[in-house]
Amino acid sequence: MQNICVYCASSSQVKEEYSQAAEKLGRLLVAAGMQLVYGGGKRGLMGKIADSMLADGGKVTGIMPRFMTEVEWNHTGITEMILVNSMHERKEKMALMADAVVALPGGCGTLEELLEVITWKRLGIFSKPIIICNVDGYFDPLIEMLNKSVDENFMREEHRLMWQVTNTPEEVMEALKNPMKWDENARNFAAL
Repeated sequence: MQNICVYCASSSQVKEEYSQAAEKLGRLLVAAGMQLVYGGGKRGLMGKIADSMLADGGKVTGIMPRFMTEVEWNHTGITEMILVNSMHERKEKMALMADAVVALPGGCGTLEELLEVITWKRLGIFSKPIIICNVDGYFDPLIEMLNKSVDENFMREEHRLMWQVTNTPEEVMEALKNPMKWDENARNFAAL
């Protein structure tokens, strides 16, 4: 795996544990020779992971809609910034570049990105690993809802294999080395 797409918060008003996890994950990715693909922001967990990777000599690619640069949300010190026209184009480009997706804590944007890529995996559009880093139990309600979706027959039992849950950046790295297997023909069993 080379390019790891990370979805995470742009808010800088979050618990210190979340910031520490973003910084740690950045350092671990660089140490493993991996590169970051992310939303291109300079604040919050987005800025923390990018800055920690850059400080250790890592490569960081940001993908951001042009309108966000107009309000200066973009990180100006990253390796490469790819500007796109829309949020839809941003998410598609991030997924296309990714060898795996990791979700750190975040708000509605992070949740939306994560749920969309899980949906794409169910439909056979995206087949690569999806790892939810459940720092300090942040994603517990979402994980419960995803499991309830299976329990209530909105998804198949096999669909629990679409994501892996970890609790620390170190566990994320282990999951990247040993990803869960996913059927490339997922579209054939997407419907119930």
